[in-house]
Amino acid sequence: MSDSPERLLEARAADGASDLAREHDASLAAGPNGDDRGGTRRFGIDGISNFFGMRWEDPQTIRLTIRPELINAGGLLSGVAPYALVDYCMGSALWVETSEEERIATISISINYVQTALEGEVVCHTVLDRRNRSNAVMRSEVRHEDGRLLVTAIGSYTIFVPRQHAAPR
Repeated sequence: MSDSPERLLEARAADGASDLAREHDASLAAGPNGDDRGGTRRFGIDGISNFFGMRWEDPQTIRLTIRPELINAGGLLSGVAPYALVDYCMGSALWVETSEEERIATISISINYVQTALEGEVVCHTVLDRRNRSNAVMRSEVRHEDGRLLVTAIGSYTIFVPRQHAAPR
């Protein structure tokens, strides 16, 4: 099931997938300057990931630079930032394991905030633990660039085929 991001991009574009899906697939294939050489993509895949400044290294790894807008009133990295990082990284890790017809949606994410950070980079890495026809379970860690563990998370996602792609009854 695990195909190259380039193949996913071509297949989903031919299938009439949404602009967001095509942009997401392209972001996974794009290099540092938006080219096709591989590497970290500088921009997110939608307005939210752009706001946070998420950058994909690969489908299972996303980076984020801590900046003043992500610091909460208590002077710490807002929990919303690592949560969003985990949700996008889990979705990305699962997305490349789906067929052209399948779509995914978050069911639940349980997150544990172990430490926080005030500056620097954080990196989220996700592992797909189990996937069947209709569900997937993943786990993520968010670490500071200095190696400190900041967050652990476990998530479950639903996998489904939209009605227009479903086989006739």
